[in-house]
Amino acid sequence: MAGEPSFEWDPIKERANRAKHGVPFSLAQRAFFDPGRVIAEDLSHSTAEQRYFCFGRVGEGIMTVRFTWRDGRIRIFGAGYWRKGKTIYEQQNR
Repeated sequence: MAGEPSFEWDPIKERANRAKHGVPFSLAQRAFFDPGRVIAEDLSHSTAEQRYFCFGRVGEGIMTVRFTWRDGRIRIFGAGYWRKGKTIYEQQNR
């Protein structure tokens, strides 16, 4: 990524994500700094704005981060260590 990306999130969603998946968004943003990261469009959650997945290595695992671009910033709204994301990451990084 060119330059340092800027991140934001809703603190209420972040608390809910931490409770459900054990992942704070401050940790999830590290997935974007993995040189092998994979970005994919989220076609199953169609809304007024385009949504995406970032699959990237964070620590010993592959994290999936759900996000959108808003006002030039990466807005995170979900993250976790999910098998499907790990599979996509591994397929793209063979």
